[in-house]
Amino acid sequence: MASTLVESPSARLRRAGTALHRLTPPAVLAAIAAGAAAVLLLWLHDTPPTLHTPGDYLTASGRITGLLAGYAVVVLVLLMARLPLLERRVGADRLARWHAFGARYTVSLIVAHALLITWGYALAAHASPVAEAGTLLASYPDVLMATVGTGLLLVVGIVSARAARRRLRYETWYYLHLYTYLAIALAFAHQFATGADFVSNQPARVLWATLYLGAAVLLVWYRIVVPARSAARHRMTVHDVQRSGRGVVSVVITGSRLGELHAQPGQFFRWRFLTRDGWWQSHPYSLSAPAHGDFLRITIKSLGDHTRALRLLRPGTKVIAEGPYGAFTADLRSRRRVLLIAGGIGITPIRALFESMQSEPGAVDLLYRANRREELVFADELTALGKRRRARVRFLLGPPGGVDDPLASRQLTELVPDVRSREVFLCGPPGMVAAATAALAELGVARRHIHHESFEL
Repeated sequence: MASTLVESPSARLRRAGTALHRLTPPAVLAAIAAGAAAVLLLWLHDTPPTLHTPGDYLTASGRITGLLAGYAVVVLVLLMARLPLLERRVGADRLARWHAFGARYTVSLIVAHALLITWGYALAAHASPVAEAGTLLASYPDVLMATVGTGLLLVVGIVSARAARRRLRYETWYYLHLYTYLAIALAFAHQFATGADFVSNQPARVLWATLYLGAAVLLVWYRIVVPARSAARHRMTVHDVQRSGRGVVSVVITGSRLGELHAQPGQFFRWRFLTRDGWWQSHPYSLSAPAHGDFLRITIKSLGDHTRALRLLRPGTKVIAEGPYGAFTADLRSRRRVLLIAGGIGITPIRALFESMQSEPGAVDLLYRANRREELVFADELTALGKRRRARVRFLLGPPGGVDDPLASRQLTELVPDVRSREVFLCGPPGMVAAATAALAELGVARRHIHHESFEL
């Protein structure tokens, strides 16, 4: 009698791990592109083989831009749905960049769809585009709702532009951004009511509705249900608030069974402190030390109302944490020798990595960039860690830019002669990260060996 092989738990874990490692950023982009190709096939299936008039061409162009925009908004929602696989394998900062990049094109597609459809219908009806727009709005309630949704998306797009966002409080930007979901809901009915690809194509309607419903379920599950369940299970509270530098505080959080979170150095959580004025907002902060038992530590610089209020937190304040998120961990390491580079408050994930990263003496160097000595955070801790681990710690003081910038390529080779053979982990202000990345590339460090974390989430 043939024997039945039963897969062991360890084998299942290995298989799951292998599948997880296949989920690389190029693989995710390929999946997104495959979805877009499927949308194009849907358009081709329902488009007449011949188009005769300019109105036909404009209307067909309006249909394809509308379909692609409808697909793109689902992709944008999924990128920010905090799916654990994406957050841990792709990285939250890369997902945020993809989201911002894709949002610009999505809004452009939506505007192009509205203009092309209106113009095409106007030519077919021998009317002016303005008159035809009025007819569409007056005769089709779903078109009116979609128009309101388009207006909301334009507002969100404007306030999300880098120049505008810098002038807004994070809380203002965040809550304006939530109108995106209302805009998507307003436009959804319009797609089924007037979309030529769905009116008489039942399978397409089912697949499209499943796509939207699936995205909504994942969004609610990972952004609402999972954090609420985690809060009930781990019961986190503030243990202590410590001053760590000028305008910088460290918050030590304790709770129940925090080891089950499997938080890695370099990762971050989205933290919600349940105070009278702050319970309604969450912010991303990296762990500034490896998890020790049932204690986690984050370190925050005062940059706005929320961060300044954290200095007044009292022990016992309840905390809700979503995470851990992020792929900025030692798992990215593929070389024996490592260079850690931090700037300003970007030292927080770097400091956690510095304490925990396995290496022999002399294999890890840490460069910490600041304009002035009083801006350094954890200077004493880093010095002590360096001595204990027999790793080099160097504080680079001075203004950025110019030939004397300590992170310029010439200075880097003097500080770390073998920099080309190092795995580099980099975190700090965007300008510093860009300059250091350029300097490393100039020195011949391959892009795959440069890993950086952005706080612009």
